[in-house]
Amino acid sequence: MTRLSMVGPSELSDDQQELWDGLTASRGSGLDITDADGHLMGPFNAWLHVPKIGRRLSSLGAHLRFKTSIDRRLGEVAICTVGAHWHAEFEFFAHAPMALEHGVDPSVIEALRAGEVPAFDRDDEQIVYEVARQLLNDRRVTDATYSSAESMLGEAGMVELVALIGYYCLISMMLNLFEVPLPEGEEPIWP
Repeated sequence: MTRLSMVGPSELSDDQQELWDGLTASRGSGLDITDADGHLMGPFNAWLHVPKIGRRLSSLGAHLRFKTSIDRRLGEVAICTVGAHWHAEFEFFAHAPMALEHGVDPSVIEALRAGEVPAFDRDDEQIVYEVARQLLNDRRVTDATYSSAESMLGEAGMVELVALIGYYCLISMMLNLFEVPLPEGEEPIWP
């Protein structure tokens, strides 16, 4: 059970309704973001409590996932690395299938789920993983890792990558703090 009250569709202020409409329209295909009672799942219910922040987070998230120079496959590696690091159940539940859909090998997802270092077949995924892992665990990135990543992504791509990692840390913290549950019937990965 989430720590936040659930905001239902019949209770929305004008600002909340605008955010609700934007969220449900932009996610019309793929992951269903409403539960059986019509409440928004994942971080989205929290956003309804402060819709001015929610709109900005939604816009930033859409930009980071769909409008950067980073290949979507690599972005999903970073997102799943962050979700696994934080044991953010909903984040991993939502993004592991997206990672697979965009070409990440299932063994990478399983290793992240198990808390193991993945054996990557692709160097670009390994580099993105290392940047995320080092930032999350060491709060720094080695010169060698930075050089490899910057050679691959360029300076603008490095800014985009750290923004993506930071954004999903924020989302993971929000999910964990508010104890956002998985959809009905889904089992948690981490205790």
